[in-house]
Parts: sequence; C-alpha cells; structure tokens
Amino acid sequence: MVTATLTRLSEDFLIRPISGFGRFTKFLMESSKRCILPRVNTVLLLRQMEFVGNRSLGIVIISAVMIGAIFGLILGNIFRKFGAESMLGAAAGIALTKEMAPVMCGFLVTARAGSAMAAEIGTMRVNEQIDAMRVMSVNPYSYLVAPRMLAGIIVMPLLNCVFVLIGCLSAFLIGLMFYDIDVGVFIEKLRWMVRPRYVFQGMEKAAVFGAILASIGCFKGFFTAGGAKGVGKATTEAVVISLVAILIADYFVSYFQFDKIF
Repeated sequence: MVTATLTRLSEDFLIRPISGFGRFTKFLMESSKRCILPRVNTVLLLRQMEFVGNRSLGIVIISAVMIGAIFGLILGNIFRKFGAESMLGAAAGIALTKEMAPVMCGFLVTARAGSAMAAEIGTMRVNEQIDAMRVMSVNPYSYLVAPRMLAGIIVMPLLNCVFVLIGCLSAFLIGLMFYDIDVGVFIEKLRWMVRPRYVFQGMEKAAVFGAILASIGCFKGFFTAGGAKGVGKATTEAVVISLVAILIADYFVSYFQFDKIF
C-alpha cells in the first residue's frame, strides 16, 4: 500500500512533470526554428494577428478603462491626504507601463486566444488532421504553431500600448472629475516620471508573455489525447499553466529590468 502510494506520488510530482517539461522544450525548439528559418506563410500570419490582436481589442479597451478608473480613484484618494493629487498621473503611468498593462493583456489574451489555440489544435489532433498534414508533407509546426507564436509576439506589445494609453486617459478623467486635477500639471507629471524606456520595458514583457501563451496553448493542443474530454482538459491546462507561467516570467523579466527602473 505504501509502496504503491509512493510510486504514484513520484509519478505525479516528479516523473510526469520532468517528462512534460522535456517534451515542451523539444516542442519549443522545433517551433522556434520554424519561426526563424523558413518563411512563414504571410496569409496565415496575418490571420493569426487579426485573431489574437484585433479580436482581443475590445476586452483590452474595456479592461483598460476600468483599471485606469480604479487607479484614479484609489491613488487620488491616497494622494489627497498628502496634498499631492498632481502625482496621480505619474503614479498611474508608471504602474500601467511597467506592470499592469503587460500582465493584464497577457491574462486577457490567454483567456481568449490561448484557450482557442489549444482547443482548435487539440480538435485537429483528435480528428487526426495533424497526421493527415504529415502524410501530405505539410509540416504542422510551420503551418499551425509558427504563425500563432509570431502573432503573439508581434501583437501583444501593440495591445500593451493601447492598454497604457486608454488606462492613463481613464485615470486622467477620474482625476479631473473627482479631484479637480489641472490638465497641464497631470500631463507634466506624467512626462516627468514616465520615461520612454518604461514603455519599451512593458512592451518587452508583453512580447515575452505573447510567446508564452501561444507556445503553451499550441503545445497543449498539439499533444491532446482522449477525444472531446481530452480537448477540454488540454484547454483548461493551457489557460492555467499560461497564467502561472506569465506571473513567473513577470518576476524574472522585472528582475532583469530592475537596474533600469530609475
């Protein structure tokens, strides 16, 4: 009884994770090679960019409005106690550019596009369409994975910029309506504190998150098994693992950018 339990635990928490990580590493290396060496089909790439970027724009804008408004209310109330309401723009701008915009975009696009990637490719796997591609001498990495990974890397920084712009505008409107902040002072403090490299650092994070959500979504779909139930399981795992991986990657990217913060 004890031996069977230890064997099951070692398989669940040691053997299976290591094996899965090794398979993911091999998948990522092959996918990255297909993104760089051969020419990716432009039509497929544009289609995926439209799917990941354009169709995610609505939820990104709505989220940016709400996040910016929340920042405006909370930070404005805190700064009012110190008579420093003019710092609202600087604080909201730094928080959005360096952290909230890339992370929230990563979460939103994972929930919408990353899950769809896993479900679509997983359905193709259980229906043996991927095997049919190989029979027809079509490389599934070049046809299915590379356009999605490149689309995530290209589009996520653009969505991040939209999030920052809308979030700062929303915080400005809240500060104007509730805390009577001068327009010129708000913009001047924003320009003083939020440097251009902060925006680029947020875009770097967003590109990393785009690669993470696309690669994990494609990986989980690519190795789906077990029919419709397997597709649902792969989709759920893709979203959960992507969210956790984004948070872990966020720490390490922030650490490497730390010497550039001030």
